[in-house]
Amino acid sequence: MNLQEQKLVHVSAGPVELEGNLSLPSNASGIVLFAHGSGSSRHSPRNRFVAEQLQQAGLATLLIDLLTAEEEIADRSSGHLRFDIQLLAQRLGYVTDWLKQNPSSRALKIGYFGASTGAGAALLTAADHPQDVAAIVSRGGRPDLAGDALLRVKAPTLLIVGGEDHDVIRLNETALAQISGEKRLDIIPGATHLFEEPGTLEQVASLARQWFERYLISATAHPSSANFAKRNV
Repeated sequence: MNLQEQKLVHVSAGPVELEGNLSLPSNASGIVLFAHGSGSSRHSPRNRFVAEQLQQAGLATLLIDLLTAEEEIADRSSGHLRFDIQLLAQRLGYVTDWLKQNPSSRALKIGYFGASTGAGAALLTAADHPQDVAAIVSRGGRPDLAGDALLRVKAPTLLIVGGEDHDVIRLNETALAQISGEKRLDIIPGATHLFEEPGTLEQVASLARQWFERYLISATAHPSSANFAKRNV
């Protein structure tokens, strides 16, 4: 599919400036904002693969680094910033506000795709911006890091976990019970935390695409299927 626009963007987030890659297909009907996880960035090959699949569905994407280059260097040795969910959520909120003001994206419904700790930040931000976020997908995420904010999440939420990622499955099951809106947990058999096994990342992308097509593109949601709480795929 031909992209109408694909460019590097800079977003002010309080005292710092964040860099991201914005892709806008022609006649985009929604946009997915990626919140990266522990030690990852907008250059993550896994998230870029998912983004490409979403673009083929007519969705715009914004892969953005929630940490500056200097912060990422410092975090490699300490690891403290990647677990600062309040900081990451605050910055995700700044980016969400930017999308709402940007002429090329302000008319689009916004979805979040969060990976690892980025999923916790996405859910916390969605709880604080209930009118701005239309759907959430978590890949191998740590939704538990959103804490009590899970009770305030209204956006339809899909949690995707690898079948061999046992500790994260338990964390996602607990989080699922707390989310009050439309929700589902999909477990991909044979997949580990990073979905490196053949075909497993393709399953993630397909599930994410279907979820975002339903809630960002379709005029009518399908609560009967979205309420199916847990399944193997």
